[in-house]
Amino acid sequence: MKKGNTFPVHGYIGIILLLLFWYLNWHLEGLRTHWGFFPLWLGYCLTVDALTFKREGDSLATRNTIAYIGLFVISFPFWWLFEALNEVAQYWHYSHRDQFSHFEYFILASFSFSTVVPAVFGTSELVYSLSRNVKRKSWIKLGGKKWQQVAFFITGWIMLLIVLLTPQYGAAFLWISIYFIIDPLNVWMGHRSLLSETGKGYWRIIWVLWIGCLICGFFWEMWNYYSNPKWYYTVPGVDFWHVFEMPLLGYLGYLPFALELFAMYHFIIGIFKLEKWTNYMKLS
Repeated sequence: MKKGNTFPVHGYIGIILLLLFWYLNWHLEGLRTHWGFFPLWLGYCLTVDALTFKREGDSLATRNTIAYIGLFVISFPFWWLFEALNEVAQYWHYSHRDQFSHFEYFILASFSFSTVVPAVFGTSELVYSLSRNVKRKSWIKLGGKKWQQVAFFITGWIMLLIVLLTPQYGAAFLWISIYFIIDPLNVWMGHRSLLSETGKGYWRIIWVLWIGCLICGFFWEMWNYYSNPKWYYTVPGVDFWHVFEMPLLGYLGYLPFALELFAMYHFIIGIFKLEKWTNYMKLS
């Protein structure tokens, strides 16, 4: 940890947004979360980013502001992909959906979805700053060989088909399949990939992403609990032992979800050849 780093201005803005809209989302009467979700999570993102800056002397927002804004831009189409899969699977639902036109719902939901990627990556980078003493390399290697990458790719498509054809058996696969499909593509196309890391025995980035996403998951579910509109779940086979609205076993879905976001991010920036964004995040 570097000494003497000041807590940046955007962190104070983040704390104000977080506390204000936490209160409003939980205490106002009637529908409010459709406009309050974005500023609440923007506040979270800015606060987490500022904590990283305080520790490290730089952060996602200060290291490359354009790239940080880009995280918000790519976030909402990423989540719409999962919404499209859920149209078939019907694992989660939104209350009061009929109160909004299709256009209103798309715009409001897109603003809310835009905070997912910066929240997960920002939290993961903060976790990384706290885990420098964790052993980086392991003797366990997975993903470095071509046959392993092919096996991942084929398995990913099989899991995705199970979700689409028999969703009652595919709850876990929705959150795993996209990663299994995209990360081998990243390897083959020369993009940054997690399989390239784990293939060399570097697993710390996996733990960092997992812990970062679980922290976000806790706050997503907690803040959702007293929100209105809110989401709720009907997941076959695991709809018991709820922690907030989420079944306890459902929190395991945040682990592969973190890996999917990382893989999807590097797939997109690789396609658009945004080389400066390739090693933008400090996670390993």
